[in-house]
Amino acid sequence: MDEKISLEAIAVYGDAYAEKLLKNFFANKEKINGQQILALSSIQQVNLFVIRELFKAWKEETRKQKSSYFDNENPEVKEALANYMSVVSNHILIDRAHFSPLLKKAVSQTLLAIFDPYDFFSMLVTGKDNKLEVASLRDEIKYIKINKAPIERMLHTLEQRKVDQIPGNEAFAILDQILEEVNFTPEDLDGYIEKFSEVHTLDPATFYITKPVPQEVVRPSAPQQEIKSEMSETRTTYAEDKVIVEQKKVVVQEVKKESTINERTTAGKQALMDNLKKISRIKDSLSINQKFMFTKVLFYGDFESFSRAIEDIDQLPDMTSALRYLERHSSNWDRDSKEFHEFMEMVEQRFA
Repeated sequence: MDEKISLEAIAVYGDAYAEKLLKNFFANKEKINGQQILALSSIQQVNLFVIRELFKAWKEETRKQKSSYFDNENPEVKEALANYMSVVSNHILIDRAHFSPLLKKAVSQTLLAIFDPYDFFSMLVTGKDNKLEVASLRDEIKYIKINKAPIERMLHTLEQRKVDQIPGNEAFAILDQILEEVNFTPEDLDGYIEKFSEVHTLDPATFYITKPVPQEVVRPSAPQQEIKSEMSETRTTYAEDKVIVEQKKVVVQEVKKESTINERTTAGKQALMDNLKKISRIKDSLSINQKFMFTKVLFYGDFESFSRAIEDIDQLPDMTSALRYLERHSSNWDRDSKEFHEFMEMVEQRFA
């Protein structure tokens, strides 16, 4: 079976965990201060992510203090604003209604950093509007304790390059290279599971979406035996057969002996395909984790080649053209890998 992290399941558990913390703390208190936030959860990362959200709010408040009617660059004004915000930041005091969303977000982000660090890393490095600002990354790292080493190394790399910002795709490629170089292994989960469960029972299995992995179809005993199968005009598969696309149907006429892109079908694949939803562009439908896995396994870590292939396929008119393209560019792919099958499913969805 193939498994993918469910952000919805993480959010559901995160809300339940946060609600129990909120109920316990605010049972006899009206507001929470900075020191109490840092001691609220036994998982320090949760507390730090709350502080991180407050820091972002603090920066926004600083921005609001500026006005087009005054000389904000005047040294006296800048010093006064800095002093004011410094004092305010040391006097945190929040009621339950305003604190609740901060805590729920912090819990979900912590769970993501633990159970799906690749997605978590990529959300950090792709940045806002597909641009990574080095200063922002530096600020983020101050609040990260879990699986921190690759992000620290990336910041060091960017600082050595003496850049202020880079495109998100380039940042992603750098991070992917770093993860490969350091042979990154996420921290052990057991300790975190135990700590979360002290407040609200955590079953990691609930965080994953499981779907069947395609199985090899059994070859017919007669090599020239005809197999006919009617499908929707836009539904075709990378089958162990020669695929002829017609307007209303696909007739699989001849079983081939050699394995090609067209030769990876599954028993019961038709039922799965009927549930596939059409996507307008593969590029817009890829999760961060899929980008990592496809780049690493199918494109051997070459993110530029991966991006170029996705762009090319998205511009093709139909599935037949996509299959021909992949025949030319994927001869060295491992067609038994789950990444290959998942990639082909996305191609099918693109032209469904």
